[in-house]
Amino acid sequence: MISVVLVDDETECLDVLEADLQRLCPDFQILQKFDNPLEALQFINQNHIDALFLDISMPLLNGFDLLKQVPNIDFDVVFVTAYDNFALKAFEFCAVDYLVKPTTKESIIRAADRIRSKHKNLNMKQNIALLLANMQKDLQKRQQVAIPTFEGLEFVNMQQISYAKADGNYTTIVLQNQEKIMISKTLKEFEGILNDSTFARIHNSYLVNLEHVRKYIKGDTGSVVLNDGTTLQVSRANKTKLMSMVKFGA
Repeated sequence: MISVVLVDDETECLDVLEADLQRLCPDFQILQKFDNPLEALQFINQNHIDALFLDISMPLLNGFDLLKQVPNIDFDVVFVTAYDNFALKAFEFCAVDYLVKPTTKESIIRAADRIRSKHKNLNMKQNIALLLANMQKDLQKRQQVAIPTFEGLEFVNMQQISYAKADGNYTTIVLQNQEKIMISKTLKEFEGILNDSTFARIHNSYLVNLEHVRKYIKGDTGSVVLNDGTTLQVSRANKTKLMSMVKFGA
């Protein structure tokens, strides 16, 4: 049996992946599934596992940051991601497995077969280190982001993005000059193509550019005030991660 851990902040995605693995891969034993990456990190560091199916864009701790805190990656990793084709080339170049959301039966079977054939991948730690280094370089080079609008693509300088707001299956992006752009992607999908050191998910409904945050207002959950005076609520689940990323002044 191959012992497996699943990590994704979206419980629906967790349940679907668990059901698919149980149905398609009877030799995979799911030890645990986590919608909280901090709890997952603690379990992974305290238990032996053979493979990890890991979402990338998560509040509190994204998939890359989680792996950085694992001293000994002696298990196979399959990233579950909504990243664009540009980023997927980096996964392939670094020989790291991935599943693109929404996952399919065929992609799950391929990932499982790769885990069985190379179990265990002794180069996984080196492969992931290479991936993280390359992804960081790519993100630094990509000052612009291509935004899929209803009319086509709009190229926007990431520094001009003040914040993004979830709007069902769409996202409204608010620029520094107050211009608003609605895109045909969810907020989670949009978050996946941005630099995590600059943008922070502060709420299920909000993704904010930290360079545009002027202050943090204390409260049960709290809120942030942007340079233009906009006030956005911070969820309890994201408060700790936000406060660890930046220091605020009144």
